[in-house]
Amino acid sequence: MKAIIDSLKSHSSTSSGVQPHPFWVMVRKEIADHIRSWRFLVLLVLVVLTFWGTTSVSMANLRQVVGNANDPDSLFLYLKLLTTTEGSLPPFHVFLSFLGPLLGISLGFDAVNSEQQNGTLTRIMAQPVFRDNLLLSKFVSALTLVGSLLLSLSLLMIGGGILITGVLIEVEELIRILGFTFLCTIYVGFWLGLSILLSILFRQGATSALTAIGIWLFFTVFYQIIVNLVAEALVPAESALSQQAILRYNELLLNLLRLAPSQLYTDATTTLLMPSVRSLGPITMEQMAGAIPSPLPLKESLMIVWPQLSGLIAATVLCFALSYYLFMRREIRS
Repeated sequence: MKAIIDSLKSHSSTSSGVQPHPFWVMVRKEIADHIRSWRFLVLLVLVVLTFWGTTSVSMANLRQVVGNANDPDSLFLYLKLLTTTEGSLPPFHVFLSFLGPLLGISLGFDAVNSEQQNGTLTRIMAQPVFRDNLLLSKFVSALTLVGSLLLSLSLLMIGGGILITGVLIEVEELIRILGFTFLCTIYVGFWLGLSILLSILFRQGATSALTAIGIWLFFTVFYQIIVNLVAEALVPAESALSQQAILRYNELLLNLLRLAPSQLYTDATTTLLMPSVRSLGPITMEQMAGAIPSPLPLKESLMIVWPQLSGLIAATVLCFALSYYLFMRREIRS
């Protein structure tokens, strides 16, 4: 943080020439700190190795799935690179549902409490900067870094696919892959906002990190088990229910499961990367009658995925809004 303070001092003391805004000075310094930190480098290596492993498996099995008449998604070559698996490794978007929260938590669990423990928070606030710029710079810098990483991996996959197969990517595939990248960035941004919120609530970085990991494990592992146990205890056997009651029961169960961010992410990525997915909820045999197995247009897939995307954005904004409220009312001199 000494570099930030020196940059802010030079910015305030220079009266001539075009100077960058203090907010962007802090953003650039936060990005540089993340890039030089060992925890980000370790997670970067894990994400890159995971991407390389899943893409290699997809490339090796691409001939078996492309052109398959029983698969309506077989025409989308580059989407198959993100979804094809042979069973030894899950697809990349499944891996990212586990690595994404760890990436967001690692970038934000000590964003504020470490500054206060090191005594740099009061020194930064003594400079001509607004308090909210400090919090916003930490969120924007980490989210920019994550978005750049995921976009680079997606473009690398597209470029490698063109060099190996010689097939140009379609516009719809490109939009779906870019939408997948944006969705993954928002998903990581939720855990980043939650970890920043916990770094404001707790003074110790270890406490905020353990709390964030505990919340992630609860929603990833235990939440689905709890929902299923409660539903089985309160609802009678499905054989005693009518068809409409079973549909309402399954719809209620899915809505409860979608309170977990991981479920929203899974539903959204499945819809974007598999155009043949027509619905994320239970459907009757009458609704399936006469349906031809074919890919949905991009507009229809976006309409299906919009509630999940809105939920992730709303949860991210809520976490950051709570962080903003608590940080603006916090006494930083103690």
